[in-house]
Amino acid sequence: MLKTALLLTVSNIFMTFAWYGHLKDLKTAPLWIAIILSWLIALLEYCFQVPANRLGIQYFNLPQLKVLQEVITMLVFAGFSTLYMKVPVTRNYFLAAMLLAGAAYLIFSDRR
Repeated sequence: MLKTALLLTVSNIFMTFAWYGHLKDLKTAPLWIAIILSWLIALLEYCFQVPANRLGIQYFNLPQLKVLQEVITMLVFAGFSTLYMKVPVTRNYFLAAMLLAGAAYLIFSDRR
């Protein structure tokens, strides 16, 4: 299970840079360059995401796997936006994190 979370974390780091990194690093570059570089980064993302999901489905059901991925995505994005893009943390970041924690609790609790 830990390997799934680690692979998803690495995948999400690549995904976040593919989706948003060009907004800082390539803002003056032609759009086609940003698209090609983003696709190349996204290829690396898939090299971690696909194995993570294949491994993860052995331990989690599909909704659990998706919520795990979303929680990791938000954690990675929070770090990326504050550390790399220099976006200040607001109260809404905290509230959104609490809602995601609630979603994780609900999806991982054994209520059927």
